[in-house]
Amino acid sequence: MWNLTFTPPEIIDAAVLTRLPDRFREARKTAWGDANKPGQLLDSFLEGPSFDRDGNLWVTDIPNGRIFRIDTALNWTLAAQYDGWPNGSAFHRDGSLWIADYRRGILRLEPGADAPAPVLPHRNSESFRGINDLTFDSQGRLLFTDQGQTGMQDPTGHVYRLDTDGRLEALIRNAPSPNGLALNADGSALYLAVTRANAVWRAPLPATGGTAKVGQFQTFFGTSGPDGLAVDVHSGVAVGHASLRGAFVLNAHGEITHYVRSPVGATLTNLAYRPGTRELIMVESQTGTLLTATLPHEGLPLFSHA
Repeated sequence: MWNLTFTPPEIIDAAVLTRLPDRFREARKTAWGDANKPGQLLDSFLEGPSFDRDGNLWVTDIPNGRIFRIDTALNWTLAAQYDGWPNGSAFHRDGSLWIADYRRGILRLEPGADAPAPVLPHRNSESFRGINDLTFDSQGRLLFTDQGQTGMQDPTGHVYRLDTDGRLEALIRNAPSPNGLALNADGSALYLAVTRANAVWRAPLPATGGTAKVGQFQTFFGTSGPDGLAVDVHSGVAVGHASLRGAFVLNAHGEITHYVRSPVGATLTNLAYRPGTRELIMVESQTGTLLTATLPHEGLPLFSHA
C-alpha cells in the first residue's frame, strides 16, 4: 500500500518595501481601466519589476503609460511616459529596457531616453492581440506572450520567440490567456502562467525548435489566476497569483512548498528576484505597492546580469 502524505506549504509573510508616492497618484478613468477594471477609478496599475545592473528597480504603470525607476534608497523617479500600455519588462545585457506594451508591441528604452522606441510593433503587418510579458534566454533571444483578451472562451493566446537575427517563431498558439513566463536554469523548458486556465504550464524546448509535450505543471483556483513568474537556482518557480492574496513557490516537481502572503491587497501580479539574493520583490498592483520576502533559494541569474 502506498503511504501518501501531504505537507502543507510553509507560510512566509511579505512586508511592504515601498509604494507609489502620492505625487504620482491621480485616480481617473482610462481606456485600459474601462476594459480591464470596469467601474473603477485607477491612479495606477503597476507591473513589470526589473533590476538594472546598478541595482535600481524599474516598474511599469499600464493605464498611464509610465515607467518608474526606484533607486536603492527607494526614491521614485518618472523615467518615461508615453502613449502606450507598458506591462512586462526585462533588461537586455546592453543596458536597454525591453517592454511588452499591450498597445504597441515590443519596445526598447535606451539608457537616458525619455520614451521607448519600437522593436517589433507587429507580425507580418498584423498587429499583436496584446503583448503581456517577456524574458530573454541565455542566447539573448526574446520570448514573449501575446495575451490580448483570450481566455477559456477563446484559447488562442500565443507565445513567441524572437531570435537575434529577427526570425520570429510561434511556440504556443492555444493558451487561454498566456501571461508571465520564465525559463529553467539550462533553458530546456519554459514555464508559462496561463491566467484564465488558472494554471502554470511547462513547455519543453527541443534544440530543433518549437515545443513538445506541453503540460500543466500546477493548477490553482480563484477569480483570476497566475500572473508573473520567477525561477530560482534549484528550478523552483515563484508564481504571483492575481486574486489569491499572495505568491506560491513550486519546487522542480510542481509541488507547492511555500505561500508568500501579501499584507496589502489581493492582486499580486508580477515579481522578480533581486539579483544575487534570495529576496523576492512582488507587485501588488491594485494598491501600487511593492512587497519583499526572503525565500529559501537565490533567484536564477537572468540574461541581463549573467
